[in-house]
Amino acid sequence: MKAMILAAGRGERMRPLTDACPKPLLEVGGKPLIAWHLERLARAGFADIVINHAWLGAKIEAALGDGSRCGVRIAYSPEGEALETAGGIAFALGHLGDAPFLVVNGDIYCDFDVARAPGIAAQMQRDDLQAWLVLVPNPPHHPKGDFSLDGRRVSDGGAGGNTRHTFSGIGIYQPALFAGIERGSKAQLAPLLRAAMARKQVGGELHAGRWEDVGTPERLAALDVELQNMKPKQA
Repeated sequence: MKAMILAAGRGERMRPLTDACPKPLLEVGGKPLIAWHLERLARAGFADIVINHAWLGAKIEAALGDGSRCGVRIAYSPEGEALETAGGIAFALGHLGDAPFLVVNGDIYCDFDVARAPGIAAQMQRDDLQAWLVLVPNPPHHPKGDFSLDGRRVSDGGAGGNTRHTFSGIGIYQPALFAGIERGSKAQLAPLLRAAMARKQVGGELHAGRWEDVGTPERLAALDVELQNMKPKQA
C-alpha cells in the first residue's frame, strides 16, 4: 500500500517562519515535522511515499532526498502552484496506482496507527467505500467540527443534531474518488467527500489519541516543548 504526504501549502498562518522554510520542514522535537510522518510510516511497513510540494519545494527534496535515510522510497509530485488537496492528490495519481492509498496532511502531528491502513482498505473494498476518514474531537480553534459519525459511516452532519467531529487530515481513498478532476486543475477535497457521503460511500472512525493541527507558531512551539519532554533522559 502506498501513502501520500500533503506538503504543498504555503503556510500563511505560520509566517514569518515559512517565508524561507517550507512548513513541513519546521522542526518539532528536534526533527522536521514531516520526518515524524516518514518514520511512523516506515515503522508501519510503508515503503513507497509520495510527497507533493509547491512553495519552496526544492528545499523539501534537498532535505529528504530519496527517502532512504528514513527507510522509505520517496516520489515527488511538484505542482508549481499549489492545487489544493483534491487537485494535488489527483495530480499525483500516476504515482499512487490503482489500489486504495493513505493520505496524511503534512502539517499535523498524530499517533494514529497507520499500520491499520491496509486492513481498512480491504474493508473499504468489501463495503464499496470510496473514502475512510480519521476524525478527532474538536480542538478549541475548530469547535464546530466538520463531519458526523454514525457507527462507521460519515455524513456531513447537516441534520439530526448529530455530534460533529473534526477531520484529522488522515484518510484512505479509492483512486476513483478523484477520477472527475482534470489533472493539473485546482480542487478542494470537501465537495468530493460530501458527494460521496450522499452516496453512503464514506466510512470513518473517531481517534481518541494525540493529534495536533500545527497551524500557528504558538501551536508549533507548544508541540516542540511536548516532544522534547518526551525524549528519554540521558544518564
